[in-house]
Amino acid sequence: MGAKGEGNRQRIVEAAESLFYRRGYNQTSFQDISDATDIPRGNFYYYFKTKEEILNAVIDGRIANLNTMLSGYDAEISDPRERLLKFTNIIEHGRGDVMQSGCPLGTLSSELVKDDSALHEKSKQAFIVLRDWMTQQFEALGLSDAGELAIDLLAKLQGVAVMASVFKDAEYVKRSHLAIKNWINLQR
Repeated sequence: MGAKGEGNRQRIVEAAESLFYRRGYNQTSFQDISDATDIPRGNFYYYFKTKEEILNAVIDGRIANLNTMLSGYDAEISDPRERLLKFTNIIEHGRGDVMQSGCPLGTLSSELVKDDSALHEKSKQAFIVLRDWMTQQFEALGLSDAGELAIDLLAKLQGVAVMASVFKDAEYVKRSHLAIKNWINLQR
């Protein structure tokens, strides 16, 4: 695939990612993605045969971005507790999007778990990356229940994302973020 083809493929993935996040996977059609990219729908089949292929590319991109971000934290920050605290900033930095549409990983996984087990398994991979990384951080702190703490932290962050999107309350997000940071600091 040439540079133009790769550029078009990336435009399709980026548009689909935004639409899947804002509208939902099931509510987004090829035509919606075509309209967002100005790439004729008939040309999509050169890059993707099915919407599921586009979804896989979206999820692969999210996982790659997560791995890059987490590797950056590992390289920049020596203290595992500080890494966890920095990660939680994602809820504040993305507060506007979270209040509008929830967590991009959580909303997609919640939608796909109801429809298609293969697609759900694929979407779950991003949470596995996060869970495993968080487990490593808690283990580095010497905590024997690191895996449970990682799931608890993911659940806390997802709960904030859901309530933020339901109530559209920026102060709630700030309070909850502070509570999560305090919880991390209490883990000894």
